[in-house]
Amino acid sequence: MVLRRTLRVDVERVTRVVYVVGTELSINLNRSAPPSSKFFSVKSSSAVQCSIQPPPQETRLQSPLPFKGNLVMLISMSQASQSENESKLSVRYYGEKKEVLGNAILHLTAVEISLDVDADRDGKVERNNPNKNSWKWGKDGYGAILLVNCDTEQSYWKKPDLEKDSISKVSDLKDMSPMVLRTRGPAKLPEGYKLTMHISKSDAESIRVFRSGSSGDDDNTTSGSFLFNLFVETHPLVLGSNVLSEEVPYEGGDSKWNYYVEGLRFLDRDFDGSVRIHLSLLEPATRGIPDTPIFTDTVLFTVAPWIMTPNTLKPIEVFFCKTSDNNKVLQQVQKFVAEVGCKLRICPQYINRGDRWIQDQMEFGYVDSPHHGFPVVLDSPRDRELAEFPHTELLGPDFGYVTRTPGKEEVTKLDSFGNLEVSPPVTVNGKNYPFGRIIIGVAFPTAETGRNMTQVVQDFLRAQKVQDPVALFSDWLTVGHVDEFMTFVPAPDRKGFRLLLASPDAAYKLFKGLQNDGHGGARMFEGVKDVDPQSVDEILEDEDLQLQNNYVQNCIDWNRDVLKRELGLEDADIIDVPILFTTHDKKADAYYPDMVNMIVLGKDLAIPKPFGPKVNGVCALETEVRSLLEGLGLTCMFIDDFATYHIWHGELHCGSNVRREPFKEKWWNMVM
Repeated sequence: MVLRRTLRVDVERVTRVVYVVGTELSINLNRSAPPSSKFFSVKSSSAVQCSIQPPPQETRLQSPLPFKGNLVMLISMSQASQSENESKLSVRYYGEKKEVLGNAILHLTAVEISLDVDADRDGKVERNNPNKNSWKWGKDGYGAILLVNCDTEQSYWKKPDLEKDSISKVSDLKDMSPMVLRTRGPAKLPEGYKLTMHISKSDAESIRVFRSGSSGDDDNTTSGSFLFNLFVETHPLVLGSNVLSEEVPYEGGDSKWNYYVEGLRFLDRDFDGSVRIHLSLLEPATRGIPDTPIFTDTVLFTVAPWIMTPNTLKPIEVFFCKTSDNNKVLQQVQKFVAEVGCKLRICPQYINRGDRWIQDQMEFGYVDSPHHGFPVVLDSPRDRELAEFPHTELLGPDFGYVTRTPGKEEVTKLDSFGNLEVSPPVTVNGKNYPFGRIIIGVAFPTAETGRNMTQVVQDFLRAQKVQDPVALFSDWLTVGHVDEFMTFVPAPDRKGFRLLLASPDAAYKLFKGLQNDGHGGARMFEGVKDVDPQSVDEILEDEDLQLQNNYVQNCIDWNRDVLKRELGLEDADIIDVPILFTTHDKKADAYYPDMVNMIVLGKDLAIPKPFGPKVNGVCALETEVRSLLEGLGLTCMFIDDFATYHIWHGELHCGSNVRREPFKEKWWNMVM
């Protein structure tokens, strides 16, 4: 739609105006016509195109035409002027006998002005894209994308770059979105006219804008080629929280200025991710009266969401803590990771200070745009010995950091990120979730009291849009984490994965089968220090244990139904893993090492060793799990974590963390 501007002209006076190519000037001829006007004619320079609405029968505007009705003249020009007041237009008014009553004269200076962004999402800034002020999801969509500048370019500066108000290295520019101001026209604007760039006060909380030192600088940045680790001397801050509007250069001729837009906020409950930057041409007014905007060009940016990575994506790096008592487990984990061919990063004791639960402290994700992307760690509200690890050890160049502070909200065990998982991609009732769905644990919906994940974290997760969260009931557990009863593993068929659910029913079925086959005397926990072995017969005879597990199975089945409904799963997509639980103070813990709480590295699984009853010298629980998983092409390695993890209400997944490759799919191509 062409931008139309109403212009007033006066008889016997020259009106000088700056015209922006691509717009229309609208002149109501009745308003400027002398009394008794019956005819009019129009003459103009060849560069000026004009038309009359409604159209007269006579197309030659140079000859007197009848002055009938409420006539409007539309004026446009196709190219910029070489000099000021270069083009002319005059309207002559006539009386009844075609005598001249007066002339309205217009002198025009045409300029081209555009504020440009990468609206077609190809990594380059195109000229005057018609969709630069809008957003559309999907592969045929459009709209520029903005990254939150939450990494740091300085190894000694342990704060995200967004907390600085200047650019110190060229490498920081790649975290920002390019924006270009293009102008074409005479050597200078007519006296008093000026260009200003401006943002709203609310958007100033979310973005900053920097400008290159001189016109034409940094052309290579729009193509993704950057000179790393060189200091930038002249990239002044143009717009921010303290500067909402600033005059910008006009150099004449065919010129351009490069700008860099920095994101300061992730999407959240009070921020939908949309920000706009405006460029206005101001017309001078008389003294004491503000200048008038006669043209405004606007671009829209949408902030990239934080995206989690599921177990089905390729692992890059495994994190594990070294403590005073876990040397044997660590050795087994090192062997497992080495065999997979993955990198292992060990957090030493002087950093973790005895806190082994690195899964609970943080969750890995990433941000992405057509011009750049990088991993971002989400730091949990959990405030224990590992609290500083994500910030001090991970934040760095091209490694971002984000957290949410609960304020007055109570932080519980449900705020640890063993209670935060994400499914592989799913389709639910025809709606595609190409990045899966986030899964969190909360209190039962009808519970008057109970533990919940803090609202600020839930709000943050929901605001990211592309991985619409699913809430499960996890408060029935002592620790309260969803990773205690579920996980996902890759599979070659169906949906490309299986959901593993802990199942007391499956455990009792297995134990009853052992008893029927004459193995009721086989004992669990043999060889485990300070734990009394329990026979299959004893477990099956324990009525109180059976009642406890009936309750646990009910809780898991409730979640099973939610997961089937919210992830579009069928029973064939779910594998029941035999796990028993015990309850204390109305909360449940795994009776033996919880095998669903595993480390998943592609097709290789590190599973807590369950110390189940042995049949012919082989653990029956391990045999059952192998039979369930190895047919999917998965490899199972059982690791003894009993003394250093299980007895402290956690397992291998709780004590590890995995950074994975991002999705190849682009989030902006998702159909919402």
